Amino acid sequence: MTYVLGLTGGIASGKSTVSALFRQLEVPVIDADQVARDVVAPGSPGLRRIKATFGAEMVTTAGRLNRSRLGSLVFAHPRERQRLDAITAPLIRQQITAQLSKAQTSQEPLVVLDAPLLIEQHYDKLCDGIMVVSVTPATQLKRLILRDHLSPQAAQQRIAAQISANERRRFATVVIDNNGEVEATRRQVIKWLQINGWGDLTSKRGESR
Repeated sequence: MTYVLGLTGGIASGKSTVSALFRQLEVPVIDADQVARDVVAPGSPGLRRIKATFGAEMVTTAGRLNRSRLGSLVFAHPRERQRLDAITAPLIRQQITAQLSKAQTSQEPLVVLDAPLLIEQHYDKLCDGIMVVSVTPATQLKRLILRDHLSPQAAQQRIAAQISANERRRFATVVIDNNGEVEATRRQVIKWLQINGWGDLTSKRGESR
């Protein structure tokens, strides 16, 4: 049986850091963000629908999605975000389901579904356990401002567009505290793997059991 671990966290929580740790241990990771990019790639049906729904200005002259302009629209207007989700969500779920089926057919013991909207899109129902990456609100805001070069107001707006950290933790099988250094986060991930019987994944990378 393949154990599906849902990995999620608020924007700028450091979820990608944890995802990278799993990859280093050669655990298959299904990246919902990458899937989301794939379904709106140049020439894709998803991108054509976005253009038809939101206007030609949402596509650059090079034929790519204008992420900055679309993001400014949907984060400021919840109804517009709902319209976008109605286009992309079914396409993303279809690809994620296909990749999970492939991992199960290959009899992978563990696969990680890395999805920032794991709860909102009900991907948690596809998972056997949920790992939530958590940081304090102050740390989240600071990291988002630095990472995306946003004003405090714009950063707070993007944070508010997601479900709260408390709501996300309600679904958690395990919570990873990512307020500190990467090494501290790594130790928490290793401990979870060992407790759940995947110590061989850590030992082959030179970790102590």
